[in-house]
Amino acid sequence: MAIKLTDFSDLSTLPFDTVIDVRAPSEFAEDHVPGAISLPVLNDHERAEVGTIYTQESPFRARKIGAALIAANAARHLSGPLADKEGGWKPLVYCWRGGQRSGSFASILSQIGWRVDIVEGGYRSFRRLVVKALHDEDLPHRIVLLDGDTGTGKTDILARIAERGGQVLDLEGMANHRGSVLGPMPGGQPAQKMFETRIAAALSGFDPERPVLVEAESSKVGACLVPPSLWKAMLAAPRLTVEAAQSERARYLARAYGDVTADLPHLEALLGQLVRLRGRETVERWIAMARAGQMEALAADLIARHYDARYAKSRARLPEAEAAIGITLDEDGLDRAADRILAELARL
Repeated sequence: MAIKLTDFSDLSTLPFDTVIDVRAPSEFAEDHVPGAISLPVLNDHERAEVGTIYTQESPFRARKIGAALIAANAARHLSGPLADKEGGWKPLVYCWRGGQRSGSFASILSQIGWRVDIVEGGYRSFRRLVVKALHDEDLPHRIVLLDGDTGTGKTDILARIAERGGQVLDLEGMANHRGSVLGPMPGGQPAQKMFETRIAAALSGFDPERPVLVEAESSKVGACLVPPSLWKAMLAAPRLTVEAAQSERARYLARAYGDVTADLPHLEALLGQLVRLRGRETVERWIAMARAGQMEALAADLIARHYDARYAKSRARLPEAEAAIGITLDEDGLDRAADRILAELARL
């Protein structure tokens, strides 16, 4: 039986124990259904080989070789990741378009006795739901922006609001990037499709009647583009701004970016990207500060000479914020900021 996905929320209500993605590892890495596990029936090399034989030699020979490879890989999955599954286990299987790969694997599982279904249209039908939600239709959610200069602890505050039950969309977390020249994180960024899937999954779990707090970002978080429907909502959203003294912000940044400053060659390479904006002399001075271990002084100079000016320029085009909240950046101050913002959200 093929299961038809009609809405993103269907994924949380389907009566299956495990969602299995049988596509090649590179396909899974680019994007996949949230919560799915990867059990490829053809790896990347095998998929390319079978495709080449299909187009250049013989479709029959390709199907024969493909069937042998699928059977061998299925056997490894059955004796490995699926070895402990009992008779009542119910899997849902998908491939790229709901064709031979998912059908073949589902057939093997059903012959064993498991109640298995496949996704009609495969991954492509799932991707259409993401595109519909984030490209084709307006969001049903009330977006509110959390704004503030660099070093005002916005990401930290968002996490505390989420812990208190607030609806928070953490774009930097989903993009695995801090959103600045010093923003790259270990592991790199997800593919654009994966970034959008993470956003759609989070939004699908939110109550449209309650506000959703999003950090005020540009249209890109690192290399990831904010999808059109969300960006449109962000441009029209009310803003709450947090403010802190520059000296506190410098101390906070020196702590928050400890992983970056611990790797001096990496830090120097990141600072080098600012030469075209701030000139070689300024960047060389920043690098000298880093080499001398003057991280708080470096953060203060970056704030004064780079970040604040850029924020001010982009913010000049925006309407006045709904509220400006003065905060301190110690633990108690961040907790108080989260409580105050939750109260403001209830008012909006």
